[in-house]
Amino acid sequence: MKIEKNAIKVSELVDQYVNNDEEGVRGYGGKLDIRPRYQREFIYKPKQQELVIESILEGCPLNTMYWAVRDDGTFEIIDGQQRTISVCEFIENNYSVTNLFTNNRPKSFSRLSDTVQKRILDYSLDIYLCYGTSDEKLRWFEKINVVGEKLKEQELLNAVYVSEWLLDAKKYFSKSNCSAWNIGKNYMSGTPIRQDYLHTVLKWITKGNIKEYMLDRMNQKDQSAEELWEYFNNIVDWIKATFPKTRPKLMQGIDWGDLYETYHKEYRNARDLEKRISELLKSDILKNAKGIYRFVLSGDKRDLSFRNFTNKEKWAKFEEQKGICVTCEEKFVFDNMEGDHVIAWSEGGETLMSNLQMLCKNCNRRKSNK
Repeated sequence: MKIEKNAIKVSELVDQYVNNDEEGVRGYGGKLDIRPRYQREFIYKPKQQELVIESILEGCPLNTMYWAVRDDGTFEIIDGQQRTISVCEFIENNYSVTNLFTNNRPKSFSRLSDTVQKRILDYSLDIYLCYGTSDEKLRWFEKINVVGEKLKEQELLNAVYVSEWLLDAKKYFSKSNCSAWNIGKNYMSGTPIRQDYLHTVLKWITKGNIKEYMLDRMNQKDQSAEELWEYFNNIVDWIKATFPKTRPKLMQGIDWGDLYETYHKEYRNARDLEKRISELLKSDILKNAKGIYRFVLSGDKRDLSFRNFTNKEKWAKFEEQKGICVTCEEKFVFDNMEGDHVIAWSEGGETLMSNLQMLCKNCNRRKSNK
């Protein structure tokens, strides 16, 4: 890995600056990919933007920025995207700042004096250019991605494994109101623009080996992400056929890829599944209902998260037992006793008063260790 320090003036950075929203942001004479197409939205707040400009005017360092050097000699920002866009958008007169240099009045760049404008344009940015293999760049970027607005894992991978295939995949999975969002928003968590959808589907199709998959697409010079898009459609079609009633709050974020791979070849009656789901949702025994969908397919109660007995229930049972442990038959104060399932939930027991007994702590521990 080779890292080379450079000093670049703001005037050079903003040369040929173009912000096409989701289509990407470029600068530095068109050679710098400030924000690749469909990567993520600008997320600095107005106060943060203003602090960037104030730092420049006061001659304070903006902290080091890192650019990846691509094989074709162009660059891509890895760390410093938000600061860079803040500077360029101010030069483009897209927002104003208020400080001592503006006489404490809101002013855009064009309304500043020539002296103050020159001060900004002549400001020198510390840029580290990073050369190396994909793996070397990824390891380095993971190390520096520890402050500011952190890149997500998929955003880091996108920055390293740049390819025509990736650009095509982003069309499906990485823009607001993208195709994947339109058909899968009830089942997916996160947002497309921050690469959550792309990362999730890649995790499903690769069984977690995302880096290897993206590297292979890059090395093979694949240009179409049709395989990934088709796979996602197959999963969504299976979900809709198996669980036709949508419950976004419950369904979003489930590992549908794993469920699809495990169960899509088995016939399941959608009506029977819905009836079981409805019964479970009406029950008060669950602490977290997220596991219901996996449970109705697997039948394994370990897929469910059962609620614990409440203090009110335990006090009632304590009074009923007159403080006597049902195992050792000794008497204890409430704080030295614990609620226990008579029939363990793993064996079919439910979290109901009829299945509650109070044991002393020692007896309960011995039972749990059997």
